[in-house]
Amino acid sequence: MKNIKKIVLAYSGGLDTSVILKWLQDKYNAEIICYTADLGQVINKKAIYSNAKKLGVKKIIIEDLKEEFVNEYVFPMIRGNALYEGIYLLGTSIARPLIAKRQVEIAKKFSAQAVSHGATGKGNDQVRFELGYYYFSPKINVIAPWREWKLNSRKDLIKYAKKNGIIIPKDKKGAPPFSIDDNLLHTSTEGKILEDPKKPAPEYIFQRTLSPEKAPNKSTFITIEYRNGNPIKLNNKKLSPAKLLMKLNEIAGKNGVGRADLVENRFIGIKSRGIYETPGGSVLLFANRAIQSISLDKNTMHKNDEIMPRYAELIYNGYWFSKERLKIQKIIDKQRSKIKGKIKLKIYKGNISIVSRISSSPLYSLKRVSFEENKTFNKKNVENFIKKHCKLLKK
Repeated sequence: MKNIKKIVLAYSGGLDTSVILKWLQDKYNAEIICYTADLGQVINKKAIYSNAKKLGVKKIIIEDLKEEFVNEYVFPMIRGNALYEGIYLLGTSIARPLIAKRQVEIAKKFSAQAVSHGATGKGNDQVRFELGYYYFSPKINVIAPWREWKLNSRKDLIKYAKKNGIIIPKDKKGAPPFSIDDNLLHTSTEGKILEDPKKPAPEYIFQRTLSPEKAPNKSTFITIEYRNGNPIKLNNKKLSPAKLLMKLNEIAGKNGVGRADLVENRFIGIKSRGIYETPGGSVLLFANRAIQSISLDKNTMHKNDEIMPRYAELIYNGYWFSKERLKIQKIIDKQRSKIKGKIKLKIYKGNISIVSRISSSPLYSLKRVSFEENKTFNKKNVENFIKKHCKLLKK
């Protein structure tokens, strides 16, 4: 990597990426382009500009990608009912491909020879970023500082930051922060006390959800309208994808919805514990299954359930741009034009329940399901149906 003169760094303005910025400058003596993708995370633009400029950066790019993120990444994933290991709504996993894509595009635009990220050497994000980089530019140079430098712990990082005059943020207890990732879909928190699964997550780490105990004592009712498989209206008001998710985050978060404490199996082979908050996403996943239940036929729904674990695993592992994920997406979306209607939900103290479903789909027939006698369903046919399946038991 001797000929590297420009590097596009995925930069948040926080401790890790500020240390990486300084380290890249010292090691490569290259121009650093700081790139921040605004995916709806808590973002301090002044701090990003200030921290980068203090380290001599001239090109700082902050790009609003919220609508693209929700419409082109989150919504397709929700249509597939994706859950990793039955709990995780893939909030971090689904964000990395978009950031990687834009980093490479910016590298090409400004003739940069390399891209860099702040993912640790034990985490999944290094895989997600780099699969994205190489998909869009197979020959791009990738710099992963956590795999190269001699800073082996958070203490080393803080020591390096102090030595180089880099601001060290504090958490709510006045200590160096947990490892936090957030975007419009979720917030994840890892590290420190959370590394011990015997210990409960302290309440002060939660950022976008109230505890169910502190949530309002009155139920909140919402209506989500769907067209072509996607939510388009909330409480009869048409909203853009990002604004709809923002509003759901607000409603669900204050009602204690969307918390998950997960010990997950990382792609690289180790287990880790994370606390995830996905309030609006939890509502959308619940509502999506509800609208599908009245809009899609049995075979389609069961096929989607069958492929969902593999679909979720591909996203988790960083294979968003893979042929396999795209093939599964086509299966998921084959009948999406039939998914339309309204779902009314009740949200109360961490719980979501269905109030009503309305759809123009002809699949659900009141006459056919009624316990009252009618001529639309021939019960005599059931006897032949059972006998046919008795024969299949012996095969």
